[in-house]
Amino acid sequence: MRTVDVLNLELARARQRVKRAEISLNHAKEMLDEACGVGINLALCGRIRSEQRRVAEARKRLMKIAPTA
Repeated sequence: MRTVDVLNLELARARQRVKRAEISLNHAKEMLDEACGVGINLALCGRIRSEQRRVAEARKRLMKIAPTA
């Protein structure tokens, strides 16, 4: 496999990780907007913080692969 092909594959994977993390984060935020109990909201807040970290880490990995992406 050529170096360019490997780079394109890694870029595609990194973009996919970012997109999945963003979708998961948005879903957790939507769930928080629903009327739920305090315990569920606290759990969702924890999940949102975790998903925010996932998005940031995925973006960071993407920028390491392609700083201009």
